[in-house]
Amino acid sequence: MSSAAGAGGPASGDVSRAAGGGRGQGRSELGVALFLGGLGVLVVVQALLLEDSLIARGPVGPRTVPLVVGGLLVAVAAVLAVDVLRGGRGEPEGGEDVDLTGGSDWRTVVLLAAAFVANAVLIEPLGWPVSGAVLFWGSAFALGSRHVVRDLVIAVVLSVGTWYLFVLGLGISLPVGILEGIL
Repeated sequence: MSSAAGAGGPASGDVSRAAGGGRGQGRSELGVALFLGGLGVLVVVQALLLEDSLIARGPVGPRTVPLVVGGLLVAVAAVLAVDVLRGGRGEPEGGEDVDLTGGSDWRTVVLLAAAFVANAVLIEPLGWPVSGAVLFWGSAFALGSRHVVRDLVIAVVLSVGTWYLFVLGLGISLPVGILEGIL
């Protein structure tokens, strides 16, 4: 009997599995590399399809930033894929307050998804100030806050504030919906 196994340590077969060996290891990292590479190619292709701008003159046009970002995505994907194929593995999350053995909290995921879907459905008929408030309040509720009135006040302030920031500060028109004439 080995000293590691006798002292409560893992048996030799368990060590290879715990160290990252075993069939199928690295598939998730290769999936991330494939996703990043595909996204990078998509960004580059879409950038090449952009029409020339009559406003932008000189070396920096509307294609420059997407081409750089897409190229960097492809490069990072290639480096990640080579690293994974050479045996590199991502470090498991080691947060203080994270139970790595626990399962997923699907209730929270479903509630957050519902808040996002509600925002997407309500933004046109009700406008951003209302749909944004639903999004912010729903997210706070999904993540565990039970201060309904306080969260609602904060959500309204955030949604109206971001509406004004986009419309007045950035010149980007967000739908105002039912609050037309009030805001």
